[in-house]
Formats: sequence, structure tokens, C-alpha cells
Amino acid sequence: MRLPTSTFLRAALLGSVAAFALPAVVVLPLAPAMARSAPDSFADLAEKLLPAVVNISSSQTIQAKGGKPDAGPEAPVFPPGSPFEQFFKDFMNRNRPRGGGGDQTPERKAQSLGSGFVIDSSGLIVTNNHVIDGADEISVTLQDGTTLKATLVGRDESGDIALLRVKPDKPLAAVAFGDSEKSRVGDWVLAIGNPFGLGGSVTAGIVSARGRNIHQGPYDDFLQTDAAINQGNSGGPLFNMDGEVIGMNTAIYSRSGGSVGIGFSIPSKMVKTIVAQLKDVGHPVRGWLGVRIQQVTPDIAESVGLKDATGAMVAGVNDGGPADKAKLHNGDIILKFNGQDVKDMPALPRIVAESDVGKQVPIVVWRDGKELTLTATLAEKPSDAELAAGDNGGKLDTSKPTELTGLGLKIAPITADLKDKFQLGADQKGVVIVDVVPNTPATERGLKPGDVIVEVQQTAVSTPDDVKKRIDAVRKEGRKSVLILVQGHDGLRWVPLPLSNEKDKDRKPG
Repeated sequence: MRLPTSTFLRAALLGSVAAFALPAVVVLPLAPAMARSAPDSFADLAEKLLPAVVNISSSQTIQAKGGKPDAGPEAPVFPPGSPFEQFFKDFMNRNRPRGGGGDQTPERKAQSLGSGFVIDSSGLIVTNNHVIDGADEISVTLQDGTTLKATLVGRDESGDIALLRVKPDKPLAAVAFGDSEKSRVGDWVLAIGNPFGLGGSVTAGIVSARGRNIHQGPYDDFLQTDAAINQGNSGGPLFNMDGEVIGMNTAIYSRSGGSVGIGFSIPSKMVKTIVAQLKDVGHPVRGWLGVRIQQVTPDIAESVGLKDATGAMVAGVNDGGPADKAKLHNGDIILKFNGQDVKDMPALPRIVAESDVGKQVPIVVWRDGKELTLTATLAEKPSDAELAAGDNGGKLDTSKPTELTGLGLKIAPITADLKDKFQLGADQKGVVIVDVVPNTPATERGLKPGDVIVEVQQTAVSTPDDVKKRIDAVRKEGRKSVLILVQGHDGLRWVPLPLSNEKDKDRKPG
């Protein structure tokens, strides 16, 4: 039988004492963990909460692509002559929708099912945006079977949150938000929802993890639970043992489409804030700094003299935005924002979004080998359509391509011909990469012809000579890599390029 960890530790220590005849050692027992006992039953809590959880059905009219009739699902493929082949052909033909005159209709109705929960007895209901996205009609079914038409109050596409309103004949049972920040890994939770359209179903589990980033959006900070969550549970609540909503069930990890014990819930801290904004103004209100960022890798950290690969690196600043006004620069690494540590790139958008619009916040950045504190006044995040890109300008030059020995790059000034060849912007500034040698540091870092070097070691460059001088200076400092800011078709990004040894400087790549 396997011993508990504490027993293993104690046995190992005592064994070493006996083997080496050391003086007597007192082994202190590990402090016992005070675990909260499991409830005998969840029945009383479930009975109290079920009336506030609703089923949500939304329908959407699907127009056939190109105006052609929708052919519907295809029949399974069987061997020619099989009796099943004709059977399924007949079945599909009988059940395929047809319009007047025997033609197939060019549109059909698609229906989705999800869950939601009442937060106000007057008829306010919270769910996921993806449950009702694109819906022509939304229906809410209460626990007693009553079905009500719902209208959309507001939605947050980035956070996947929506607020609905129904007009009931009498006050509805409602639930309250709890504090998701107080939930701990190992706490008991209940999930209630509408899995596979079955209606109010209750599952129990624990909080398995916190702060999960599943790459669903810029503000990922999910609670993970092993309470069974399946298709149709989306938008339903995750309750603590006090009957408070600490999360909204949103996604699962599954290879089969069914629950494997890994479900994700948006924390109530975020849901509560966004829902209040949707109720008041109809859309989310998030703080905005106006920067494009990228992850700080160990190579980048080494190249700028930063001890650890932490923070978020600025790869672009929106003209006239809060960051621009606060004098943030390309290449700055944001270490702290509004008093909170920025551990990595994904953390920054969430911290900024949760900060108050119009508030002055301190920003600690790493610049020129030292920390610097700036102050920015946050603006409200514009819509994606309103966010404009780009700064440009600079003179052109007509010299021939220059080879950066040891890096596998050939670069040239931006000319009219190169702008046409690589589809560069009319006012693009920097130095264009015209050739990349295979199996060199440049190809390993994903550089390709048409990329434009905008800065080297956080200094703007406009000629090949500027690039060479900056790289030579970094080599003389004894650094292992040089940091370049590259403008590609996907936007700006910082690239740390490994530098060859001094003895390799005159070797031709190839």
C-alpha cells in the first residue's frame, strides 16, 4: 500500500539517521490540513437554486450560400447495391424541406440550446454570448415549463457575456453573485444547466484550478472545475456552497464532445462587472492603453539586460492613445500596471480592461537597462473597427542590398520597386529584408523577404548602414543576441536574433 507523502518523508528521514549514526533528530509532523467536510447531500441547496436557472433556446435563419438551395445533410455512404443505400436515399428525400413547386427552400432554421440564470426577479437573465449569437428569436423556459420571449439588453463578444430581459407575469426566483476571488482550489461547487437539452440538471465537483488561459479571448481568466459540464450547459451558473454564483460555465476540454471532467467558467468578478455595464449602457466599458504587445522570451530578456523573462513587451503604440501620451516607447517592457505585477503578456490586457476609464495609473517599464515609472490616463477601449493602425514616414534611398554576415539576411533601403514587389505601405519606413538564407538564425526566427526592420535594439533605423552599426555595437557589448523590431504582414513584432561568434563574422552564410 502506498504511504501518504508525509509518511514517506518521515520514513526517509529516520532511515538516513539510522544509516549514518547521526545524533538524534526530531522530525516534526506536517501540520494537518483543515479540510471542509463534504456535505451529506446537495439536495437542499439544489432545490433552492434550480428555479433561478433557465433553459435558453435561440433560432436563426440560415440562408444558403450563393443563393442556392440548402441541400441539407448528406446520406451515409454504403456499398453499391446495399439495401441500406436505397433506404437512406428514400428517407433523406422524404425529410428534406421543400418549397412551393417542389423546389428546395433556399433557407432553413438553425436552433441552439443553452442555459442562463436570473439575477433580477423583474426578468434580467445572464448567459453566454455564443448561446444567442446571431439569433432571430430567443426563448427562455423556466423550471415550471413556462416559456417567455426574451430580448437582448446588451452583449460582450470579447468576454462572451450577454444580458437578456423577459417580461414575466410574476417575480422570478433570482440568484446573487458571489466573490470568485475568494474561491479556492478544492472548494465544492455545483453546476446547474441544460445539458443536451435535457432541462435542469445538477452536477457537483470542486474548483480544479484558477486563472486558466484557454486562448478563447484577450481576457481569459477561467475557473476550472471537474463538475460535469456538457454541450447545453453554456451560460449556466457555477455555485459555491453558499448558493452564490462564482462563475458562468462557458467551455469544456473534450475530444468527444462530452464531459471528461475539465470545464471552464468565467469568474463572477468579470461577469458581474460586465453585466452591470450592459444593464446601464448596453455595451462593455473597458480600460484601454493603446499598445500592441508581445511575449517576453528568455532571448529578449537577455538582449535588454532583464534578469527574468517577465512582463509584456510593447511592439507598437497607437498614435494619440493613452500610451502615446504617457510617452511609452516601442521596446519598453511593462513590468507593473496600476500596482499589479504583469507576469506575462496575456495578463496585461485583462489588468488594463479591469481598470477604471479616466483613471491615472502608474506603469513600471524596463527601458535602457533600468526601471522607469510612467503615468497614463486610461481611455475607453474603442471598437475593433475604430482601432487604426500605423505610423509611417521616412526618406528612401537607392543603395544596393547589404548582407548581414552571420545572420542570414540581405537588406536594402525601401524603394518604389521594393514597395511594389513586397506590397509595402506608401509611407513605410525602415529597411526591407530582400533575402533570407535557409538554415540560419533569420529563418529560425521566422523572418522572410518583405519584412521591414523598423528598429534595432530599440533605436529607429532608416538605412542598411544604421542596421549594421547597431548590430556591431551590440556585438562589442558581448551580448548573445540583438533585438530587432520587424513590420510584417501580421503587424509589428520584436525578434531576438542570435549573434554569431566574432570568428564567424567574415564567414559567408550558406
